[in-house]
Amino acid sequence: MSNNNSAKNTPPKRKPVVLMSMGAQERKGHDYQVMTHKYITPLVEIAGCVPVLVPTCCGTDDLEQYLDMADGVYLTGAGSNIDPSLYGQENLTPEKTQDRDRDLFDLPLIKAAIARGLPLFAICRGMQEINVALGGDMYQKLYAEPGFNDHRENSDDAVDLQYAAAHSVRIAPGSWLAEVLGSEEIAVNSLHGQGVKTLGKGLEPLAHAEDGLVEAFHAPSLSPFLFAVQWHPEWQAAQNPDSVKMFQAFGEACLQRQAGLALNLAS
Repeated sequence: MSNNNSAKNTPPKRKPVVLMSMGAQERKGHDYQVMTHKYITPLVEIAGCVPVLVPTCCGTDDLEQYLDMADGVYLTGAGSNIDPSLYGQENLTPEKTQDRDRDLFDLPLIKAAIARGLPLFAICRGMQEINVALGGDMYQKLYAEPGFNDHRENSDDAVDLQYAAAHSVRIAPGSWLAEVLGSEEIAVNSLHGQGVKTLGKGLEPLAHAEDGLVEAFHAPSLSPFLFAVQWHPEWQAAQNPDSVKMFQAFGEACLQRQAGLALNLAS
């Protein structure tokens, strides 16, 4: 009897909940909030988390309520650039799409998530958002900067070719990322026209491209888990052992955060 009652009173295991902020897209005169499957799938299937897709078009009034339900935050790439006025520059690429609503949602989201000690994982635009949120700035036209390679994809190529390995990145020797990946050099794809110029406060580089560009960073002085990459590990992640390890590391961080919070609530 006691065993049966104990089983009934044991709450079911709950997967970590992770916030994913969506972006703006216009289609035939209608405004959409969107998120692509390629970002969602590895979060669910590899990290073992439950995504909560957060609209960025309604401002930040409900930001804290979203964070109350979260065990982590996952900031994805997008076709839009961050408004350069947010890091003190004039817009050098007016032809490129911007998403001001996402900018004005994600920057405070990042600061609030760090303040709460939530794990953060960021990809491409998401990495750039963290850098800007913490006071860093960007190369708006990386491909025009002396000494840097052109990191953009060829828009005429098939998608599989656009996301194929394009160059190597060197992982900081002895870093936790080198330990997680079991390597100090990996091959990555490259699909970005902008890049980190000056790192934000508290950010430390984890990986560099062959031309010296910062391709990954973390913030050990600010967060128990803040990890951002410029490349796209979400692309066919299940087929890439390095991507699998990164998403697993994020999932484990969210699980630990959830367990710690549950312990605090129970104590």
